[in-house]
Amino acid sequence: MTGSDHSGPDATTERRSRYRRGLSSEWLAAAYLLVHGYRIVARRYRASAGEIDLIAARGTLVAFVEVKRRRDAVAAEAAITQLQRHRIQRAADVFVARHPRFRAHERRFDVIFILPWRWPRHIEGGL
Repeated sequence: MTGSDHSGPDATTERRSRYRRGLSSEWLAAAYLLVHGYRIVARRYRASAGEIDLIAARGTLVAFVEVKRRRDAVAAEAAITQLQRHRIQRAADVFVARHPRFRAHERRFDVIFILPWRWPRHIEGGL
């Protein structure tokens, strides 16, 4: 086995661990939004254009939220690429097209950073 082979049991264990950390981070971000008056409309919304971690609504606003869990804020901010922003925006267009009740809502693209031993950091319009 070479150093570039990632198909072994350690790779599977690491994938599962990352998946669980992702789920817990999204749960924490959703709880944060709920406490701040949002209603969670969808989690891990998948469209052919891409995936959105959380979709939340408050009043006439619908927020498409990307959740990033990293060791520090610099790494979290660096993890958001232009390609990712574009995919989330296209997936949001699909979501609104499939859910007409949100067509008149204001759209916002947010980020929630989950950092160790800190409260979630919500950046409204951060995408």
